[in-house]
Amino acid sequence: MSEQAEHDVVIIGTGFSGLAMAIALQQAGISRFTLLEKADEVGGTWRENTYPGAECDIPSALYSYSFEHNAQWEYKWSEQPQILGYLKHTASKYDLYKHIQFQQEVASTHYDEAQRIWQIETVQGKRLRTRFLVSAVGQLHRPFIPDIAGLDDFGGPQFHSARWRHDVSLKDKRVAVIGNAASALQFIPEIASQAKQLTVFQRSANWVMPKFDRPYKPWEQWLADRVPLVARLYRFRLWARNEWLVYPMLTGNRLIQAWFRWTHMRYLRRTVKDPELQAKLTPDYPVGAKRVLFSDDYFEALARDNVDVVTEPIAKVVERGVVTADGLRHDADVLIFGTGFRTNPFLAPMEIFGAGGKSLRDHWQGGAHAYLGVCTAGFPNFFMMYGPNTNLGHNSIVLMAEAQAKYICSCIKRMSGSGALEVKADVERAYNDELQRRLQGMVWNSLDASWYKDGGRVTNNWAGTTWEYMRRLRNVRWEDFVVK
Repeated sequence: MSEQAEHDVVIIGTGFSGLAMAIALQQAGISRFTLLEKADEVGGTWRENTYPGAECDIPSALYSYSFEHNAQWEYKWSEQPQILGYLKHTASKYDLYKHIQFQQEVASTHYDEAQRIWQIETVQGKRLRTRFLVSAVGQLHRPFIPDIAGLDDFGGPQFHSARWRHDVSLKDKRVAVIGNAASALQFIPEIASQAKQLTVFQRSANWVMPKFDRPYKPWEQWLADRVPLVARLYRFRLWARNEWLVYPMLTGNRLIQAWFRWTHMRYLRRTVKDPELQAKLTPDYPVGAKRVLFSDDYFEALARDNVDVVTEPIAKVVERGVVTADGLRHDADVLIFGTGFRTNPFLAPMEIFGAGGKSLRDHWQGGAHAYLGVCTAGFPNFFMMYGPNTNLGHNSIVLMAEAQAKYICSCIKRMSGSGALEVKADVERAYNDELQRRLQGMVWNSLDASWYKDGGRVTNNWAGTTWEYMRRLRNVRWEDFVVK
């Protein structure tokens, strides 16, 4: 590797993707790598989201590394503290902490064509030089708060679910929740029993499936620990169910779509007896067009006497409440945003400048794109994890991260000298043309606008199964790249 840079590889982020990348480099015998982390601990979204009820919507036996089995999951769908603990354990076991520079948030990166080096500058003023740059910052880490008139006039505490105010007591308070997506679905049941009155402002209903969650029995944990084949078979069953049942739903399979609708309605009618509330909680779009959610207590919480679901659009916020378009004022002492994350533009707020000083933001005008979701023309020796068109609506993103880590590692190992590897522009264009043609047939295109889209096309989601993606990344097609 080059002696012109202090590092062979710099990885931005220490969530599931960043740690997977670091471990892949270790296994390939590459030791001169550094991880930059804006916070003071590893974990990514599982470090930052500490709201009540925070948990994964993929079973933990699958939402974990294939090479780092954990027999001690307490529940089938683990909560945030245990997932964060798993990531910290993994970082410690693989001796990654010595490679991490904490409290270093990347501000900008510039590619030096003459030296074939990436120059990095952090918000804190630190400068680094590396041959290869890997972004592992994820898609769901910048909280989104809608622009609502009067927010500054509100007299009580207000915060986003990803920045939960644990110092604010909700006991006997009138609480207004704006938004009802994945995070809200998890924290609403937790706070409904505390609040004097809970008002949920819903823009659109969710398709919700029961989880049937439960704690693992001691003998199950013992068996998973002592008989590895059992754990592997269980993981395979979870994966196969998602590939063969959930994925076809996203392609619009009528039979499976009907099954999901029936499951949602059965759960809804069993737990909510009020016909008016049932109508509010029945989506008017195809299953999967927005993220399908899983819960065992969401509808039960919304059916409580102290909970109201409001579907009228919000007009403004006032000092002690929220006013809807029909003129009604809904009193509130605390305002909580469950409005998700700002996913586009990708990799913001970092500024990334590639060959010729071209900005990645300008390069992606009209929507982000990348070859296999991991690299883009004009940005040599730059790779992405959880990049454009790699998000999933049916399976574990950790599977994608492991495939990307191995692929990127293969590219880095091939470039043992001082050269630079860059995907050919025509290859990237052909790949994305194919991808967009396939995406036209997915349920995500039934909606004009969602967080999956930017510039009128789907930029976030992968069009196929995880098996297809892993197969396509198994071997690098060197003819798709140019070495400079």
